[in-house]
Formats: sequence, C-alpha cells, structure tokens
Amino acid sequence: MGVCSIRTSWNTIGDGEFFCPGCGGDRNYRRRTGRRRFAVLGVPVLPRGFAGPVVECAACHTHYGTDVLDHPTTSRFSAMLRDGVHTVALAVLAAGGTASTTAVRTAVAGVRAAGFEECTGEQLVSLVEALAADTGRFIPDAGPCGAALAIELHEALEPLAPHLAASGRESILVQGARIALADGAYTPAERDVLTTVGNALQLGADDTARLLAAARAPLF
Repeated sequence: MGVCSIRTSWNTIGDGEFFCPGCGGDRNYRRRTGRRRFAVLGVPVLPRGFAGPVVECAACHTHYGTDVLDHPTTSRFSAMLRDGVHTVALAVLAAGGTASTTAVRTAVAGVRAAGFEECTGEQLVSLVEALAADTGRFIPDAGPCGAALAIELHEALEPLAPHLAASGRESILVQGARIALADGAYTPAERDVLTTVGNALQLGADDTARLLAAARAPLF
C-alpha cells in the first residue's frame, strides 16, 4: 500500500492575514493551488489534475476553502463594530437633535464602550452638524432618515450583521434606542432612524418593534 500514492505539489499565489477557525485567532495565511500526481515509490509519474485553491494557515498548516477569508479578522471585526455603533449614535442624535445633554452623554458612553475611548460630546455634536450641512449627499424623498443617514447606516451595519449573533445585533439597536429615549419618548424621526437600523442589522419588523418597546423599560 505504500508503493503507490497521490502526491500534491503546492504553489503559493498570495498571502495575508485571516481569522483561523482552527487556531481561534488572527493568523497569517498562504493562498495556494496544487497539482496532483500519481506517485510510485514516492516518485511522481502521472498527472492527476489540480487541487485548490486553498487557504493554508501559516501556524497550524490546516487547509480551508477560500470562503474562510469572508470572515473578518479579529481586529477588522472590532473596527467594524466600533464604526457601526458610532454611526448609529450619530444617526440617532441627528434625528433627535443635539440639544439634550443627556442624549449626548448616553451616546458618548456607548461609543466609548465600543472602542472609541477618547470620544467626547463635542466631537459627536460637531460630526452631527457636519452631516446636516453635507446637503450634497442627501437623498430626495427618502423620509425623515433620508439624508446621508440611510446610506451611512446601511454601509456601516450591513457588512457587520452576518458576523453578529442575534443578541449582538439586537444590542446595537437597543443602544440606539436608549440614546433616543434619554430625553423622552421617541420622535417620529428617531423611530424612522431606528427602523432603518433594524433593517440594516437584518432584524425583522416585529423584532425591531419589540426591541424598541422593551427599551422603554427602566434600567435597574
């Protein structure tokens, strides 16, 4: 049985960093293709087709399908989550206004917890004002959320949603709801923004409505 075998010679065609499921963390990888050959006594003699492409972890040397690269690295995922929370906070503040210091403080707390540790209320207010002034990016007839807000929310949240568990997606929506509720009941514009957030996070309409109602409950 050891006389004949199929041997594969691999050729590296690219490299980079990815999240290795086997190692459970970010690792370097090599993208490889191969040629299979029928070998006799370890000597390749007949071609048997091609192998790959595969992604090979540089640490554990496990081979994966190329779809493993669709999963963001840990550092990339953290950045996507941070940017998503930041965008939701800006959108809710833009919809409800920045006059409420309570709402601004609530937004700052959420953004800092997501990774922007040096975020300040002044920075958020300035960004909201800049967004409001950026009229060239507004979409006519898109509703109260319609400005650049709808675009920004979908761009920030849609790539993130597939990599979050349901509880994580719900947490982002509820955090936005808490900002809106910090100065009183939802305004129509705030509710419109939060509905857009729910859609971008791939939450059903019923789930979004349930979470917005639950966010009204007092925290103990």
